[in-house]
Amino acid sequence: MSDSAVPAQRSAWWWTFRAVLLLLSGVSLYLLWPSLVALFSSWPQLKTLKPQWFAAALFFEAMSFVSLWEVQRITLRTPSWFAVATSQLAGNAMGSLVPGGGATAGAFAYRLLVRAGVNPSTVASGMTASLLVTTSAVLGLPVLAIPAIIGGTAAAGGLVQTAYIGAAAFVLLAAGGAAALFWDAPLAAAGRAVRWALGRTRKAEAVADLPERLLRMRDEVRVAFGARWKSGIAGAVGKCGFDYLALVCCLAAVGSRPDPALVLLAYAAGALLAFIPLTPGGLGFVETGLTGMLALAGVGAQAATVSTLAYRLVSFWLPLPIGGVALLLYRRRYGAGATSTASTAP
Repeated sequence: MSDSAVPAQRSAWWWTFRAVLLLLSGVSLYLLWPSLVALFSSWPQLKTLKPQWFAAALFFEAMSFVSLWEVQRITLRTPSWFAVATSQLAGNAMGSLVPGGGATAGAFAYRLLVRAGVNPSTVASGMTASLLVTTSAVLGLPVLAIPAIIGGTAAAGGLVQTAYIGAAAFVLLAAGGAAALFWDAPLAAAGRAVRWALGRTRKAEAVADLPERLLRMRDEVRVAFGARWKSGIAGAVGKCGFDYLALVCCLAAVGSRPDPALVLLAYAAGALLAFIPLTPGGLGFVETGLTGMLALAGVGAQAATVSTLAYRLVSFWLPLPIGGVALLLYRRRYGAGATSTASTAP
């Protein structure tokens, strides 16, 4: 096979993959369409939100983005808030417009960061480490919510207790992250537990070396964090912690008093559903899943719908135009191919 045939073949595979993904996205949206229509018909109810709580939700969601930027500044070895923030916002907006947007968002942000002067190899490893640590934080939340559910935490304290449960969970999450960063035993034990659970399935061979793989990925994160591992862990936990508080404020904005542990589990479920690559940003999956989980947490049907819409407004819809503005600001500073000193170590 000639060298010129390889790019053409890769291009064909790429277009085939995109076509299949687009088809799956269309089928998913078709199946979810009745639920989405019923959900979005409640948009006018957003005007009933208590403005002070909705403003608090906007603040906490903004802090969630800032926490992510801090993690990326550390892993990318750059002091530039501007380069990190604008590339992440623009990449996030781009990835939220197409199915399978995670890869698109990463590739778009990669190009912007390299153009801003960050070393390409640092961008690749830094973005991987950032993704690993923030995803691990989300995956750890259901594990922390289940003991509280088994313990039967009542909702007598309303949203105050919900905030306390969430705060305790994220403190434990930070402690667990610090332990996993420097102690092999817990991470290896978790890998062996997953390997044992999947040992009788067709995934047994794929997870045979899972403990070792987890330790290798942990080592990559530890190298990326370096001496600033405390700030890195705090940023990763803050990314989902502030996002959780935004959901709590949206619940407060509709006057709901849910079960605290179940709200934490509902948030974790919604965050995991956002990873489904079949629709942009998990559109449809997050809305229907989060509404159903909030209903199980004791939120009324209408309140669950409106609070979900409010939460998705601050976490999904508003960042889209903000990402467009960030891209314009980025191009104004860096132009089409300019570089900067953004790669200076922090």
